[in-house]
Amino acid sequence: MQDGRAPRVKNRAPAAIQITAEQLLREAQERQESQFRAPKQRVEDFEELHEYRGRKRKEYEERIRRTRGNIKEWLQYANWEASQNEFARSRSVFERALDVDPRSVQLWLSYTEMELKSRNVQHSRNLFDRAVTLLPRVDQLWYKYVYLEELLQNIPGARQVFERWMQWEPDDKAWQAYIKMEERYNELDRVSTIYERWVGVRPEPRVWVKWGKFEEERGRLDKAREVFQTALEFFGDDEQQVEKAQAVFNAFARMETRLKEYERARVIYKFALSRLPRSKSGSLYAAYTKFEKQHGTRTSLESTVIGKRRIQYEEELAHDGRNYDVWFDYARLEEGAVSDLVEEGATAEEEQAAYSRVREVYERAVAQVPPGHEKRHWRRYIFLWLYYALFEEIESKDYARARQIYQTAIKLVPHKQFTFAKLWIMFARFEVRQLDLPAARKILGAAIGICPKEALFKGYIQLELDLREFDRVRTLYEKYLEFDPTNSAAWIKFSELETQLEDFNRTRAIFELGVAQSPLSMPELLWKAYIDFEIDEGEREKARALFERLVALSGHVKVWMSYAAFEAEPIPIPRAQREDEGEDDEEAEVKMVEGDPDLARQVYERAYKDLKNKGLKDERVVLLKHWETFERERGSQTGLAKVQGMMPITTRKRRTDEETGQLVEEHVISFPDDEREAHPTSFKFLQMAHAWKTSQAKKPADVAAVSVPPKIAQADEQMEEDASSDVASSHGGE
Repeated sequence: MQDGRAPRVKNRAPAAIQITAEQLLREAQERQESQFRAPKQRVEDFEELHEYRGRKRKEYEERIRRTRGNIKEWLQYANWEASQNEFARSRSVFERALDVDPRSVQLWLSYTEMELKSRNVQHSRNLFDRAVTLLPRVDQLWYKYVYLEELLQNIPGARQVFERWMQWEPDDKAWQAYIKMEERYNELDRVSTIYERWVGVRPEPRVWVKWGKFEEERGRLDKAREVFQTALEFFGDDEQQVEKAQAVFNAFARMETRLKEYERARVIYKFALSRLPRSKSGSLYAAYTKFEKQHGTRTSLESTVIGKRRIQYEEELAHDGRNYDVWFDYARLEEGAVSDLVEEGATAEEEQAAYSRVREVYERAVAQVPPGHEKRHWRRYIFLWLYYALFEEIESKDYARARQIYQTAIKLVPHKQFTFAKLWIMFARFEVRQLDLPAARKILGAAIGICPKEALFKGYIQLELDLREFDRVRTLYEKYLEFDPTNSAAWIKFSELETQLEDFNRTRAIFELGVAQSPLSMPELLWKAYIDFEIDEGEREKARALFERLVALSGHVKVWMSYAAFEAEPIPIPRAQREDEGEDDEEAEVKMVEGDPDLARQVYERAYKDLKNKGLKDERVVLLKHWETFERERGSQTGLAKVQGMMPITTRKRRTDEETGQLVEEHVISFPDDEREAHPTSFKFLQMAHAWKTSQAKKPADVAAVSVPPKIAQADEQMEEDASSDVASSHGGE
């Protein structure tokens, strides 16, 4: 190529004919030039043959003399002699090599292979005998020896070789080879004997399983059961041994299943699972579950699934004992098992065993106390105690034990740092259900004395309300407000109680005490509740007085709007008048007293002036919009026009930002009354420009384009911006 770059390969697909490395080497050998090839020598008579053999022997002797320990040279020498049919010389070379390295497996194999190729069977037997005597742990020699005897149909000789081999207790493959040989010649009794010797040498579960399966296949079922039973007796009751015997149990049960002895299989599974630890019997549980799905009933299947889930929970808890969510699931699982047993009509012993399992889970769970005294670590933990107590109370009906659980949990919580109101309240509710009301009050009283908190007061008050002990409720509210006088919700609830009891003087007194508190959380809620109470009672004058106090205290725009809405909306007639007219029935329709829109306008005007004096522009805009809505719905056109005339005008102002140096556009709110008082001329011009722009926006686009030339419109916009800039600068740059 002209630019000097390598040519681009477009087709990267493999070639149709592939060339291997072996082919390359072979072609290189074949295509050598004649002058570089090794010369070929042709032997014409015995003299030349004798000379050739002598030369080769001399070369081999020189090589083994130089490298006496190199077995490869000895093998080449011996195999060459064998290729010349000089077997005596070949044996001599092999024997000399064995003197050098008698433990070379390759040397023994090559020696025996040479004898077998020359059909010297007896020599091969002698060599194998010498080899396995010298190297009894080399399995390859034994396999070759056995294969030779079996190939020659010398089965007793092969059996004799196996017997010699088995005395050295080889690995499992050797035993299996012995067994397969006997099976090939249908010597099944000998196979059973070999299995018995095998398990005596290596009593592993897989060996017992193979033996039992063999006996089953040959039809001796009693013998197969005897094998499995012997295996289970051998492993005994030791935990580690029983864990190893899972495969034996599983194979035994599967055999009974294949024989359709389902009850036997079920008994075997249950016996195994009762002896194995739950955390180490996952595979056996899986097999048992599969068995019950195929051959069991619904009850047995559910119990199996429960056992499998027990193992799962135990594994998770072994990893993290303070995983309280797992403890919840575990306890719920055991409680469900109890319910199932009760529904199915189980015996008393089975029910007690199920209750004991639930208690065991709960006891193990509550023993996992959270580390440290931080409440976030204790929240989930306390619910374990609560569920435990509820189980003893509802399910097992052991009320004394439930009481003891509550007491232990309360002693365990560090109340100086934090407490749990739910624990105290549930303990008190438990005593109420046991018809021991003094004990319940004593518990809640002690809780408030030790660690008072809002939830405890609410729970105690609710308890006394349920019991209709209103005097005690009043006392509790007093204690509650002494504890936290800034709690607006508590004042409201206390007043609602007195309202329900129709003690309105106490209600007003409570409200007055509440609004008199200087540090009060969300005082607007308390004021609203006070005003709503007076409105519900039909006391417009008292409600108006409260509004006056509130606007004097706060002056917020929302208070003014609520005040105006109150003056405009109807309210019920006073309660005293309703009682005189006999309309105190709750289902009877209550007469309403209409509001006064003029008073509402006066409130709006006062609010506008107050906000104007305070310099609050956004609040004035909100008030005017609310006022405009009022005039649209309940006012007159005159009032609506007046409010619309008070609406602010929003103009744009451009200024240069000092930090960025960019031109920034701002929107300035201008109220007509403010600008009319300050700049009557400029504001009038600005108002006219704004009105003209609004009218132009309402016209169609084509009419606007014809009526006003672009230059005139641009000049008008510039005049409007200049006027707004003058107004803003004269008004303090707002």
